[in-house]
Amino acid sequence: MKMLRDELDLRRKTEIHEVEERKNGQISTLMQRHEEAFTDIKNYYNDITLNNLALINSLKEQMEDMRKKEEHLEREMAEVALQNKRLAEPLQRAREEMNEMQKRIASYERDKQILICTKARLKVAEKDLKDLQWEHEVLEQRFIKVQQERDDLYRKFTAAIQEVQQKTGFKNLLLERKLQALNAAVEKREVQFNEVLAASNLDPAALTLVSRKLEDVLESKNTTIKDLQYELARVCKAHNDLLRTYEAKLLAFGIPLDNVGFKPLETAVIGQTLGQGPAGLVGAPT
Repeated sequence: MKMLRDELDLRRKTEIHEVEERKNGQISTLMQRHEEAFTDIKNYYNDITLNNLALINSLKEQMEDMRKKEEHLEREMAEVALQNKRLAEPLQRAREEMNEMQKRIASYERDKQILICTKARLKVAEKDLKDLQWEHEVLEQRFIKVQQERDDLYRKFTAAIQEVQQKTGFKNLLLERKLQALNAAVEKREVQFNEVLAASNLDPAALTLVSRKLEDVLESKNTTIKDLQYELARVCKAHNDLLRTYEAKLLAFGIPLDNVGFKPLETAVIGQTLGQGPAGLVGAPT
């Protein structure tokens, strides 16, 4: 038991020693690795620090350059602002001129369209003018022809009126004289008849018979006188109607009544009023 205990103690110590040696070896290895890693980290961060310092120096230089550029740009901006201020008024004038030119361009386009429309209307108006000139020439020729016809009708109508006036005047004169002669003859016969009746002492029956015959004769004569008066009135009415027609025709042709050269006379039966109807429908004289 003692020998076994000693052997086991020796083995234990040996194993413990081996374990410590391995432990120490691992610790040494680990420490060496840690040293190497620390060195690497230290070198890495040194490099980073150096790089950062170089970057900081570079950035400082860039900031200085940027500051100088900024100052230069500020000076340029001040100059540009001053130049803009100097150019603001010419720019405003240029804008106003541009607006004016745009208005002129719009007015030009509008005037151009108006000119095109006016030219089109002018062509239509020229065509209408040519048509109207042609119609005017035709109408002028027709007017000359109508004027000649009017003058011919005027001469013929004047001659016819004068002839009718002469005929109607002569006929009226004959009818009036004939009527006066008949009235005188009737009055003379009545006077003679009254004298005869006064001179002869006829009986009432014979006197009545003679009076009746005399009344028949007087009635016949009165009928003849009325027929003559009616004929005279009809002729006067026809004459007056002819004068009115003549005056209406003259006015229709545009001839004043004062240019006729004579004044037509209307005829009237003394003491009688003529009707206003046509010449063939004259009312009975009063």
